[in-house]
Amino acid sequence: MLLIRKHGLTVIHLAAWSGSLEIMLMLVRAGADQRARNQDGMNALQFAAQSNGVRIVEYLIQDLHLKDLNQPDEKGRKPFLLAAERGHIEMIEKLMALNLHTSEKDKEGNAALHLAAKNGHSPAVWVLLTQWQEVNETNENGETPFFLAVEGGHEECSKVLLAAGSDINIPNKLSISALQTAARNGHASLVSFLLSENVDLHHKVEPKESPLHLAVINNHITVVNSLISAQHDIDVLNQRQQTPLHIAADLGNVELVETLLKAGCDLKVVDKHGKTALALAARSNHSLVVDMLIKAERYCAWREERGENVRDPPTSFTLTFKQDHSPETRHIRSLLWDLAYHQLKASEWQRQARSWHFTDAQIRAIEEQWAGEESFREHGHRALLIWLHGALVTQATPVKHLYEELVHAGFPELAAIAKSLPRPGSLAELPGDVPPQDDVWMFTAKKGSTLWNFKKVRKNISNSVILTENFFLMFLLLFLY
Repeated sequence: MLLIRKHGLTVIHLAAWSGSLEIMLMLVRAGADQRARNQDGMNALQFAAQSNGVRIVEYLIQDLHLKDLNQPDEKGRKPFLLAAERGHIEMIEKLMALNLHTSEKDKEGNAALHLAAKNGHSPAVWVLLTQWQEVNETNENGETPFFLAVEGGHEECSKVLLAAGSDINIPNKLSISALQTAARNGHASLVSFLLSENVDLHHKVEPKESPLHLAVINNHITVVNSLISAQHDIDVLNQRQQTPLHIAADLGNVELVETLLKAGCDLKVVDKHGKTALALAARSNHSLVVDMLIKAERYCAWREERGENVRDPPTSFTLTFKQDHSPETRHIRSLLWDLAYHQLKASEWQRQARSWHFTDAQIRAIEEQWAGEESFREHGHRALLIWLHGALVTQATPVKHLYEELVHAGFPELAAIAKSLPRPGSLAELPGDVPPQDDVWMFTAKKGSTLWNFKKVRKNISNSVILTENFFLMFLLLFLY
């Protein structure tokens, strides 16, 4: 008898695995051990079932009458379970016809339906469902076939099982739901499918990481957007009493922070250590996120003063809390940089920030980054840009607003320059009978000059109102030079 051992494999195992009936016949005639097992407890019938060797199975069972080969391997899997695991429909049907199908489970508690679902074999699942009605049976981990299909990201298989009556909300033994699993793994299409099937969004879980927490932790922004659109609680707390915003801020994830801020999350929530999302971002040195959160806090305070719901989206402008790179504000931002780095003194930016109603916590958060003797310049620049965000969002007359704020901040000289400017309307609005080609006085300034000049430029006028340069920019040009 020829015997080749490698991990307990014999040549008859190899013949069964390859599906070669001719070689199998030769080996049997030569006296090969038909019942030999490898070190994993697998025999020729199991190898044939695993590799879809239908002719080998027919030969072993119908010709050699070796039904005693229908035994479990070391994992407790009989040939029928091995065929289901690989999704071999022809083999599954053949074993059914030979009465070798079974509802027995392996050592992990998986039945054939579990194994087919786990590996995404939806056609095999269809066939198995014709024999078994217990679609919500769980394995040792408390996982249903539907849960396993979702965990593997197998959307089609999940749909088949749900149509067959699977319970979409059964959690596993760790109290983790199918939705949490899909969110954690970033299966965006599956998450959308589950949400469309009215999955329970507020399933109480251990260790209390909600689907939204898990999507944020794993940076699945598409899933985050789907959950928010489905009215997932954006302020839900995990075991550390942290909201998804806490996690996104601590990770420094600008895109996720922006998404959560625009959804209207509560910025005042503190975790079990008394930390807000702002404090976590500052501690982790995420300066971009710190600035975004301060902008959001100031914006929410403004809306609350107006009696508005901060979760209602604004209707008159596109809201963003990200760093401003727009071409419309490029000149303004450049001038603010010059003000911060060349005009303000070390002690002035905090005084200016407090006059603009920055809280002590916000000032501390800014100061946690960029320490050193010259850090006040960077801190002041950031505070100016944060203020600019609020001014552009909330003010119809930024020049007037800036004048008032400069007075409150203790900069009377700069405020006096602002007060001497022409009213915005005197340049922005012209009589209705202005001809289409008219001379319009436009303001310009030359860097380094002590004189302020005006030049005449020709403008095409399509309406009675001239769209002039931003008057806020005009004022900044004045007081910076």
